[in-house]
Amino acid sequence: MTKNFKLLALISFCTLFSHIQYVHAQTEAALSNGKKPLEITADGSLEWHRNDSLFIATNNALAKQGDVSLAAAKLIADYNDKDGQNIEIWRVRANAKVKITSRDTNAYGDKAVYDIDKGYAELTGQNLRLTSADQTVTAQDKFEYWTIEGKLIATGRARIIRKNERGQVNTLEADTITAYLKNNEKGQRVLDRMEAQGNVIITTPTETLTGNAGTYVAATQMAEITGNVKIKRGPNLLEGAKADVNLATNVSRMFGNGGTRGQVRGIFYPGQKN
Repeated sequence: MTKNFKLLALISFCTLFSHIQYVHAQTEAALSNGKKPLEITADGSLEWHRNDSLFIATNNALAKQGDVSLAAAKLIADYNDKDGQNIEIWRVRANAKVKITSRDTNAYGDKAVYDIDKGYAELTGQNLRLTSADQTVTAQDKFEYWTIEGKLIATGRARIIRKNERGQVNTLEADTITAYLKNNEKGQRVLDRMEAQGNVIITTPTETLTGNAGTYVAATQMAEITGNVKIKRGPNLLEGAKADVNLATNVSRMFGNGGTRGQVRGIFYPGQKN
């Protein structure tokens, strides 16, 4: 049994997913400056440990490469020097008061590791967040980014907070949020799909949607919420096993899972304006 209706919460779900692509695009730019020189400065000291093949910068340390900078209380840069002429840094570690800046995007945490050879970056610590002009992404455990695969994972009650054109706040929250990027015809990295897993909660100024998991596919502009789906607007309630929305047609559906107890259910209270 299906019923067609407009689900604003699901549309907001897709909007939040599509706009996090901006953060990924900035992250991609941040990790693509490998051909430019790397400059390290510090207010304290810059130590060269030749036996261990590393540099240590302390007290307001800053590593800058192109339009990307990594600031921390302490930076450790591991390098290779095979021919005795060229120093090639293959890993950068940052400890305490970490801030990564790329164009209009900032990332904050307590520790950061970027393995250049593996194309893997990890940000951990308290108060983890990625911020841009109109959006904030937070997580309790860590952010992970694979540059080659084009995958970003926010783990630990990850949350996307974004304001709409009216200045109202929409949020998407889940145990884990994963974004996958791909190269388009022009060779640019664009959003392919995104997944939210575990205790998904989508909140708009008028509705709250909950479910076990959610996905969004950019090519088809389809979003789907599965597992004990509930949509609340005031006292009104819609329930089902799955809900999906087609942003291209603006048609949404709520599905049951069959059986006498698997039907779609809607409870509507008279006298409610919405």
